[in-house]
Amino acid sequence: MGALDYISNFCTVTSTRRRKRKPMQTVEIKVKMDCDGCERKVKNAVTSMKGVKTVEVNRKQSRVMVNGHVDPNKVLKRVKSTGKRAEFWPYIPQHLVYYPYASGVYDKRAPSGHVRNVAQAFPAPPPSSSGPEENFVSFFSDDNVHACSIM
Repeated sequence: MGALDYISNFCTVTSTRRRKRKPMQTVEIKVKMDCDGCERKVKNAVTSMKGVKTVEVNRKQSRVMVNGHVDPNKVLKRVKSTGKRAEFWPYIPQHLVYYPYASGVYDKRAPSGHVRNVAQAFPAPPPSSSGPEENFVSFFSDDNVHACSIM
């Protein structure tokens, strides 16, 4: 069958114009959903989009996760077309943030273990013209827990 497939490739007409495919990505959206009907309405609206592979709806967190070859703005627009108030997921896991209790970071409405993604939560990079420097002295100090793994 391999030779037949090889020859058939020469006989088929192919289009010279190819569309560039969007990269596979995950879009997370915050949507206020109260009941099973709201959840089903949002899920059906997003599932019918071209390029969507999977849709996960978590009503407890008011979160919709869409995986596929989609444009995030189009997904947000489709969710808003259901009549629900929606925005991109504004939270990140708390363990990624240096200052989780800085002003504007902590949010009572955030799911447990999450904080708002704002610039004040991360330290400012040190102003240096030579580029990033590592503090090699801390590798061999008694305060460094992982010092023995380096030696």
